[in-house]
Amino acid sequence: MKTNDEVTPAGNSEGRQERRPGKKPYYRPRKKYYKPKPKEESTPTKLDFRKVSIVIPLFNEYESLKPLYLAIKKSINDISCDFEILFVDDGSTDKSLYVLKELGREDKRVKYISFKKNYGKAAALQVGFNKASGDAVITMDADLQDDPAEIINLLNELNKGFDLVSGWKKKRFDPIVKRVSSKFFNWINRIFTGVKLHDMNCGLKAYRKDVVKSVRLYGELHRFVPVLADWQGFTVSEVVVKHHPRRYGKTKYGISRFFKGFVDLITVLFTTRYIKRPMHLFGFLGALAFFIGLLVNAFLTYEWFMGKPLSNRPLLLLGALMIIVGVQFFAVGLLGEILVHNSSDEKEYIIKDKN
Repeated sequence: MKTNDEVTPAGNSEGRQERRPGKKPYYRPRKKYYKPKPKEESTPTKLDFRKVSIVIPLFNEYESLKPLYLAIKKSINDISCDFEILFVDDGSTDKSLYVLKELGREDKRVKYISFKKNYGKAAALQVGFNKASGDAVITMDADLQDDPAEIINLLNELNKGFDLVSGWKKKRFDPIVKRVSSKFFNWINRIFTGVKLHDMNCGLKAYRKDVVKSVRLYGELHRFVPVLADWQGFTVSEVVVKHHPRRYGKTKYGISRFFKGFVDLITVLFTTRYIKRPMHLFGFLGALAFFIGLLVNAFLTYEWFMGKPLSNRPLLLLGALMIIVGVQFFAVGLLGEILVHNSSDEKEYIIKDKN
């Protein structure tokens, strides 16, 4: 007969440590080994475009060019089409051209054009549009306030069938004066042009090739590309895009931009609605002025017949002036109908360097 010390605990196999009285058996848990899952490769976004051109006008932005290039390069990696990045240097006086040459040597997709002098953003965009070879074109500013990650969102919206997609900087990191004036200016644009965009002048836009080859930009008309496109029958859309605070340098636009915008608005209204029919505008103004002058003089003629003197009546001069102005408006309208300035000659810009 075995004693308690000699009793083997139930379930213990031979050779295992015996359980002490009053102690529960200790079982060491098995280690679990997890096989890591293979990383899923991101599938490139499929678009209907064979090639996309990114046009970037710039003026004295050398500090932001390399970070901008790297951000664009990162954002287009997952897009299944060819790209070219076209920088248009609008006569920079800093080291911008030197940086562009370095980028061009590192990446054959980087192209650049450098003006001899500063012609303005509209001229830079127009030359960039002429040079672009993609069937879709993206425009953005070079100051890093436009987010290159939004390129795919613009292209996806363009892929839905729109001809032009404009960015909307819903949350802006600009001085309050600039934000308020921009809102007021866009409100005026929506009223007079009928194009319902919240941010007409956002530099981040996407275009189909037909649009950039059809519009002609000069002066300050780059602010109204959606209006020019809409007038030619192209479809326009809008997407919300991110906006970042300015990291380098300072803004190139002052308070004069606000007043120039209204002058340009009048220019756009005339060139889009009346360039082919100037008599509709000047004829209406001429008829209105002539009719007012005729009524004034008819009233004075009646008073003259009633025996009232007209020698000291300033109203007589007003009536005569309105009739003369009306005739002049008619003359301008007739000349416009004859000359209808639709010249196809393109202004040549002096280019200092390109690749």
